[in-house]
Amino acid sequence: MSRLDATSLLSPSPTPPHKPTTPRRLICVVSSTLAALGAALSLLLLVVHSAPAPNYGSLFLSLASNDTAALHLRALTLHPHVAGTRANSLTAAYVRDAFSSLSIPAHITPYSVLLSYPIERSLSLTVPGRATTTSFALSQETYPNDPYASATAEVMRTFYAYAASGSVSAEAVYANYGREEDFAYLASRGIDVAGKVAVARYGRIHCEDIVHNARVAGAAAAVVYTDPLQYGGAPGEAWFPDSRWLPPTGVQVGSLFRGVGDPTTPLWASSEGCERVSVEEAMATDDMPGIPALPVSARDAAEIHAALGGDAAPVDWQGREGSPVYRLGPGPAILNLTYTGNDTMATIENVFAVIEGAEEPDRSQQRNGSYDRGWRPRRTIIFCSWDAEEYGLTGSTEWVEENREMLSSRAVAYLNVDVSVVGPVQDPDNSSQTVYDSWVKSNISPLIGRLGDGGSDFSAFVQHVGPGYPVYHSLYDDFVWMEKFGDPGFRRHAAVLSLQHDERHFLFAAASIWGMMALKLADEEILPFNYMSYPVELEAYTKVVENEVRGTVISCSPLHNAIRALKKATTKVNGERKELLRQLSSNQLRKDSMKIRTLNDRLMQAERAFTNREGLFKQEWFKHLVYGPSEQNDWESASYPGVDNAIVSARKDNTTESWKFVQHEIHRVARAITQASVVVVQH
Repeated sequence: MSRLDATSLLSPSPTPPHKPTTPRRLICVVSSTLAALGAALSLLLLVVHSAPAPNYGSLFLSLASNDTAALHLRALTLHPHVAGTRANSLTAAYVRDAFSSLSIPAHITPYSVLLSYPIERSLSLTVPGRATTTSFALSQETYPNDPYASATAEVMRTFYAYAASGSVSAEAVYANYGREEDFAYLASRGIDVAGKVAVARYGRIHCEDIVHNARVAGAAAAVVYTDPLQYGGAPGEAWFPDSRWLPPTGVQVGSLFRGVGDPTTPLWASSEGCERVSVEEAMATDDMPGIPALPVSARDAAEIHAALGGDAAPVDWQGREGSPVYRLGPGPAILNLTYTGNDTMATIENVFAVIEGAEEPDRSQQRNGSYDRGWRPRRTIIFCSWDAEEYGLTGSTEWVEENREMLSSRAVAYLNVDVSVVGPVQDPDNSSQTVYDSWVKSNISPLIGRLGDGGSDFSAFVQHVGPGYPVYHSLYDDFVWMEKFGDPGFRRHAAVLSLQHDERHFLFAAASIWGMMALKLADEEILPFNYMSYPVELEAYTKVVENEVRGTVISCSPLHNAIRALKKATTKVNGERKELLRQLSSNQLRKDSMKIRTLNDRLMQAERAFTNREGLFKQEWFKHLVYGPSEQNDWESASYPGVDNAIVSARKDNTTESWKFVQHEIHRVARAITQASVVVVQH
């Protein structure tokens, strides 16, 4: 994709359910909550700026406020607000009202979706020969002088959304990170997981994939914990609130749904009166965990490990220095796990705010109210706050499914704020250099990565905070942690930072970087998309595929041929873009020229050519054939994901037909690349 931002042009993009007077085709869409509030204030000041046309980029950078980010974060984290609850509805209203207070039209769009809440859960440990049973409290302890202590009673009990209800009493087996290769290792050692309780730790893949792999291996239930190796710091080091590390009773909760959106409306939107599958049918799909599962703390897991027998686990399966030896089992530890969930329909609420644009810049001053006094973007900017992100990207997915055709023809870009750097923004940790300087010195490409890269959501600026985010999705993921350890003084929020809190997708970014990207996309006459790096990256991905299929009859020639054609096409369109920019700068070309409109249309549509309505092999909802989530780990990106899925299947089946299907997937990708070449150069 174009190397301006970390996004796909077909990523979820919001717009109001009613139709405002927006430009016919071009929409610049940005997603966040607190980031949007801060940036929107700065953008509003540009809107009402009455001075002669200034350098709006410089003016914008001067308007960012750390205090605004801190103010909204404090307000939004005073109480827990899980999706579908009254508290979350109040949160949505707060965000809407905050936008409205800036004179930016804002509204809420609700959807009825299947969510999941805990009713009852328990976990106990018994060991043959021991007279006593250890019953785990399954609670996270507060700390002295916790300013949020009064809200602790409102916190939902630790659980996994969509976990199957049931009771299991069986021997425990240690499964390391719960990856496919971890269960394969256990099988190679003759350790049968069938009917057992798999005990795994976070650290490599997310909970939904851990529990899925446990079920596939035959486990009757799963327990997942946060190991001090990743989340507890060095031996003897303090934990929150005295340091950034997760306390021993901390528990990371999450969702076990491996799909996206509302489970009762697969592939279509949860609009009013729509077709739905039943809750029972939705819960019976392969995307659901199918077994009971619970998240537990490091303290509880330590007791389980102490009771496990069998051979010692491999070195890379062990805990941090000084920890007891981890053993594989099975048994003699027996875990008695009970979980009863309430899988029910509930209302979620997306929030949207719109700064309307004008397709022709000479019309941008002809609106009423404060909008007719100063700057107005060439293209519409839409801010959004997605609800129920943690349940399965539910809010964004439902809106996109409801507006798919409109987005295909009108959306220019979608900005996710996790990683995005444009312009000379001062590094808050080193006043002698810009964020860009720090970015490059960190051995990261100076180009902003594309959405979906493994770890790209946090890769650049997590390095300012430190490796990992140890209190993620726990009781301690709050304002105090951010204020003390994440970003004291909220200086980094004026550069860029991402944070997820509770069940509404709160992605922070500072107005500076994130807003500058929005300004470029919304205001430049020619879209700032550069596809020149695409062929180079595709060649690199193709070499990976060649290594994967070495020794088979599979040929990657179709990919190489298609990439060569794309390289010629991108070179041609880049030259055309430079020439039009030259003509614009020398006043040889009007800003409303059809040449500009035609080029922008091609730049906008090029990325769409990489999509396919049939979707990825084994992941039909995902349509992009070049980038997408890995089928083995949906929090990790794969290049040519359909080809990758086909190779994994062929290795398991090892039949002529399965390898023939790999070749078919390669041809599918090659056709998409060829189509992109045609789109980008056609007139």
